[in-house]
Amino acid sequence: MFEKPAFDDFASKLGKAIPESVRAAQEDVGKTVRAGMQGAMQRLDLVSREEFEVQTAVLARTREKLEQMEMRVRMLEEQLGIAKSTSSADASPNESGN
Repeated sequence: MFEKPAFDDFASKLGKAIPESVRAAQEDVGKTVRAGMQGAMQRLDLVSREEFEVQTAVLARTREKLEQMEMRVRMLEEQLGIAKSTSSADASPNESGN
């Protein structure tokens, strides 16, 4: 889901900041930091760039189909001589049946 080099780079920099007396545990600290970072990122409920691009494409196709359907409905309404209906909020009390 996320690029490992970014986590590895961060863990490496953190490991280098550890004093020489603690370097024996550097590998364990690196693994722990990577696991903690990955867990935190997963809890944020983020999506990958690939997932985002897929959903963007789906949305674009859906919008295109909606526009085509709206145009088709307008054409059919014109053919049938049907005027656009107004919503009840726009209609006067006499038109809405009140």
